[in-house]
Amino acid sequence: MSEVTGWCGATLAANADPDRVIRDVAALDQAGPGDLTFLDNPRYLGWLKQTRAAAALISPRYADVAPATCAVLIAAEPYRAMALVMTKLYPSAVKPGSVFGEASISTMACVHPSARLESGVTVDPGAVIGRGVEIGAGTIIGSNAVIGPEVRIGRDGSVGASTTIVAALIGDGVIIHPGAHIGQDGFGFALGRRGHLKVPQIGRVIIQNDVEIGAGVTIDRGANRDTVIGEGAKIDNLVQIGHNVVIGRHAVLVAQSGVSGSSAIGDFAALGGQAGIAGHLTIGAGAQVAAAAGVMTDIPAGERWAGAPAKPVRKFFREVAAITRLADRDSHGDANAE
Repeated sequence: MSEVTGWCGATLAANADPDRVIRDVAALDQAGPGDLTFLDNPRYLGWLKQTRAAAALISPRYADVAPATCAVLIAAEPYRAMALVMTKLYPSAVKPGSVFGEASISTMACVHPSARLESGVTVDPGAVIGRGVEIGAGTIIGSNAVIGPEVRIGRDGSVGASTTIVAALIGDGVIIHPGAHIGQDGFGFALGRRGHLKVPQIGRVIIQNDVEIGAGVTIDRGANRDTVIGEGAKIDNLVQIGHNVVIGRHAVLVAQSGVSGSSAIGDFAALGGQAGIAGHLTIGAGAQVAAAAGVMTDIPAGERWAGAPAKPVRKFFREVAAITRLADRDSHGDANAE
């Protein structure tokens, strides 16, 4: 266990044997005598009390809850500590790998003669690498992925199977899961009674280092300037990002959220699942938007908003409470009338 603490910065509690062997990691309710587990959410304190794990990463507040058979490793951020341990135990799970598990360019892939691939690039069967593409060392291109002309992809990244990328410049360490589509035209039309005229989309998608993009995500190219995804941003499955959008550094967009064209999401901001952001808005740095919220106005930095239309979360809950009281009063009145 002493090696484990070195990986994640945890501290051994008094009852912990530094020589105890940890063989694997597991969830609280499934861990066995050779496993390391963790507690991050107090909702699962009951599971911690009954766990059969050899050791658990726990915050100081709950260190006394673990059973005597479970050694306690104290960590300020148990979930983050567990992630560091899992990275050591399962390094191949950090970045999706080739279906063949080896760095090579498949003879069943189509690579344009003008493409430049550094040594150590993996291209799986069925992938298409277009004219003038550049791909950095250690990057994996999955089966049936299509990389369009002049796209640049940095080092140590991963492009999942059946992904398409055009009009894009992508940094180092970017993970793109299967079925994502990056750089397609945005929804740009000059509307009119004589019909809707398509507006040419001539911008790019710029994706900075260490971004992770989920399966089925669509990121439109810019219309007349670039769509930008900031360093370290994390985008969940099935997110839609419109043209000219700027996503800040380390922002988080949860599944099925959508950002309409020309809006900006600040650094470290977070959008809950199915949240929708209207066009030409600014979501300030560190702001949080609740799941299923419909945002129609700018949100100042650091604020939490909820509802549709979205509003500051305290106001939202006051309104919900007021409506609930009215509904309860009306239901009591109906009952008395009967």
